[in-house]
Amino acid sequence: MKRSLYILGIVALIMYSCATTTPFTAVKNPSNNSSNDTVRIANEELEYEVIIIEPGFNSWLNATAFPRNYHTQAFLENKNRFYVTEWNNRVLQPQRFNPNLYEMTINYDPTINYGYEVNYLIYNYMIFFQNTYKQKLFGFVPLR
Repeated sequence: MKRSLYILGIVALIMYSCATTTPFTAVKNPSNNSSNDTVRIANEELEYEVIIIEPGFNSWLNATAFPRNYHTQAFLENKNRFYVTEWNNRVLQPQRFNPNLYEMTINYDPTINYGYEVNYLIYNYMIFFQNTYKQKLFGFVPLR
């Protein structure tokens, strides 16, 4: 009797695990990713403006990037100096690097104090860009 209950339990488990799944119906929610993928920072006193237009960057920034104040401003400025220099070198070499990825130069002067927020966004965009497009601008690229 015990053995037949054991076999019946195994058969029931196999039948349950082999059952067909219910058909998947995609719920179409209007995504606001495309309308929210522009990040703009402006400072009228220093007369600069940063505009990042990249599909998926804003959602990546909110979901994956380290939180603000995780890195110091000096760390971000140092990394940005290397990333932007390499970026601008690649813009100037369209025969060697994909001109669709490197479209325009970034006017970043390391002697100007842009503040934490600008350096944070530029750094995280560079990490997003390198991970998304499988590029390596400088040194170790953290996977996030």
